[in-house]
Amino acid sequence: MKYTTIPNTNIEVSKICLGTMTFGEQNTEQEAHEQLNYAVSKGINFIDTAEMYSVPGRKETQGSTEKFIGSWLKHQQREKLVVATKITGPSPGLAYIRDNMGFSNEAIDDAINKSLKRLQTDYIDVYQLHWPERTANFFGIRNYKHNFNEKWEDNFKQIIEKLDSLVKEGKIRHYGVSNETPWGLMRHLDESSKNNLTRCKTIQNAYSLLNRTFEIGLAEIAMREKVGLLAYSPMAFGMLSGKYLNGKMPKNARLTLFPVFSRYNSTQSQFLTQKYAELAQELGISLAKLSLAFVNHQPFVTSNIIGATTLNQLKENIESIEVNLSEDVLKRIDEIQELQPNPAP
Repeated sequence: MKYTTIPNTNIEVSKICLGTMTFGEQNTEQEAHEQLNYAVSKGINFIDTAEMYSVPGRKETQGSTEKFIGSWLKHQQREKLVVATKITGPSPGLAYIRDNMGFSNEAIDDAINKSLKRLQTDYIDVYQLHWPERTANFFGIRNYKHNFNEKWEDNFKQIIEKLDSLVKEGKIRHYGVSNETPWGLMRHLDESSKNNLTRCKTIQNAYSLLNRTFEIGLAEIAMREKVGLLAYSPMAFGMLSGKYLNGKMPKNARLTLFPVFSRYNSTQSQFLTQKYAELAQELGISLAKLSLAFVNHQPFVTSNIIGATTLNQLKENIESIEVNLSEDVLKRIDEIQELQPNPAP
């Protein structure tokens, strides 16, 4: 395993992070524990989850992922592991989580206390805002369209003050954002700096061979301001395994079970995936390893969040850390991307 340090902290994390959103839906508690044990045996010390998981979000399974991790975590040496979770942003479809779906002081207190209880731990290493309260283009929305009737009021300072108080209480060590835009990330950093408050350390956004929009505005901020990307969906919901090529829909695969997750299943994405699959075949490695190695290679990536439903998938994904891509291969990847620069935002 390779390791990096979360920027502006002394926390060393594995370059590959175990994503867990299938725990409680596609994976049982026993399977979750098997994945966690295997990941740790391979040097992974970083685990990412969220209060709304498992996915797809529904009332019956909300919090199940944290519970499965918690029943495992209580038997581990907590100080050797780095645990990240998230508070849910506003969403009408998730109103069953709490009455106040936002980042008010009361909502944050409710969320952190319930996450700590489910995870059976006294603290969270990185506590993340799962998505912004305001209207913005995230979760696959390609272009920004301003909402002139938006009721959101600027409350960045208030939120960071609350997170700062959680750091002082010892409930969290650091905070991060997720599904955030360049404007939003800079506002977080600016408010922290102006008011001498705890600083945003990470940003968890989608990043893969099929979605390189992070490079447009956020990568420069990440490098210059030292905010680490926790890259999610590096396999584009499994599309970059190649298993959906030529119209295939394997039994029990995510897109087969949950067709609503169609962000990466466009004609353009299929076209690019085929091109990357041909490159991987030429290199003598799997498409999955090529895809993950590309993410691992990026200097702005602190950790690559992989997810799997089987131990074989997990094994292959972790093995991507051993793949080194030459400058020539990276150039060829860029040339393929130019054929369809933005197939799945």
